Amino acid sequence: MNKFWTVPFLLMVGVSILGVLIPPGAVIDSKAVVDPGNIAWMLCSTALVLLMTPGLAFFYGGMVSAKNVISTMLQSFISMGVISLLWILVGFSLAFGDSIGGFIGDPRTFFMFQGVGEGTHPTLGAALVGANPSIPLLLFALFQLKFAIITPALITGSFAERVRFSGYLLFICLFSLLIYCPLAHMAWHPDGILFKWGVLDFAGGTVVHISAGLAALVGAMFLKQRKSHIEKVSHSPANIPFVILGTGLLWFGWFGFNAGSALGANSLGVLAFATTNTASAAAALAWVFFDAVRGRKVSAMGACIGAVVGLVAITPAAGFVTVPSSIFIGTFASITSNIVVYWKTKTQLDDTLDVFPCHGVGGIVGMIFTAIFATEKWGGVVATGKLDLLITHLKGLGLVAGFVIGGSYCLYQLVNLLIPIRVKEEQEAVGLDMSQHGEQLITF
Repeated sequence: MNKFWTVPFLLMVGVSILGVLIPPGAVIDSKAVVDPGNIAWMLCSTALVLLMTPGLAFFYGGMVSAKNVISTMLQSFISMGVISLLWILVGFSLAFGDSIGGFIGDPRTFFMFQGVGEGTHPTLGAALVGANPSIPLLLFALFQLKFAIITPALITGSFAERVRFSGYLLFICLFSLLIYCPLAHMAWHPDGILFKWGVLDFAGGTVVHISAGLAALVGAMFLKQRKSHIEKVSHSPANIPFVILGTGLLWFGWFGFNAGSALGANSLGVLAFATTNTASAAAALAWVFFDAVRGRKVSAMGACIGAVVGLVAITPAAGFVTVPSSIFIGTFASITSNIVVYWKTKTQLDDTLDVFPCHGVGGIVGMIFTAIFATEKWGGVVATGKLDLLITHLKGLGLVAGFVIGGSYCLYQLVNLLIPIRVKEEQEAVGLDMSQHGEQLITF
């Protein structure tokens, strides 16, 4: 018997028994009337956001070498299982439980989903414009779960082709509980410090993309370069059609990600839907046109990466800006990320799939332009002035960057102390599909 895998297996069994032994708690009910239309839309949005994680698996899986496709895709897929259980156990409480200093929730508030049911919550589940909650707290918790699932999966692209699977599992557990959940609390809980400052993050530009991008940057530096990267061995993506398929699934699912963050079937969700599509379209075109101007060929990879950058950049702004503004945001973010990707190739940084240039930089650009282009007409935002809002966002960016970079570095160190997080050189050479999972991609 493998001693390492005995521990997580017993923990899973223990959690399953705990779920049976703990009596159901009183379900929170603010007596607010639920809206069937809002429930229907939020159920669809929740499913759409979950679809993004398999989409990400195809997106990343198609980019790596053929000997690492399965392992890379599994790293995204397994997050759906791991984070789902953690969220029920304590994650939702840490993110949306009673506030402790505005930085994290009380783990006892919704432990094992106690009190999370068909009733509404007095504050959670309300639209950002201040409407009364009209969806069950359970539905709100499930919608937020899908965000928690995809965030650690995004990081995997930075250390693809060299991370030990067992070390990765431990890392995403710690990252989710100690970095993602506090950030979600700070940004989206009514008593969170970033929320109280007035930082606008409609659907996760800060919580999801900046956090994943910065953690990816730290991870790429911590795990150091792949041997093939040091030796400057040319890299060929295993399956570009996988990348196109993954991009399509991400673009489709992102409508739930952004439009669903209106938390109801309302005009705010319609605006977020429109800005999401427009920003992604503009970013895809900007990437390939910018490549062409610089003498490169128009490529499917470029179009796909550009589209995703546009989706990332519009995420914090989706419900706060006009549709024309979303064209600028998508275009500017795409060109900026393209330039940063080029700069990265001139360094020794081995961010395998450019997670930091695309998600980190794209999220930062989106956060800044959210402050510049936010409008009361669409988002219901009461801003004290664009400059004040921009300063607030820059202050929030500093807090988030310091927290994520410092926290991620500590987590990588801790995980590496317990489980060597990087595979051995011979395992890297044979590929993670065989060395970690005993499987391989069969091509015809």
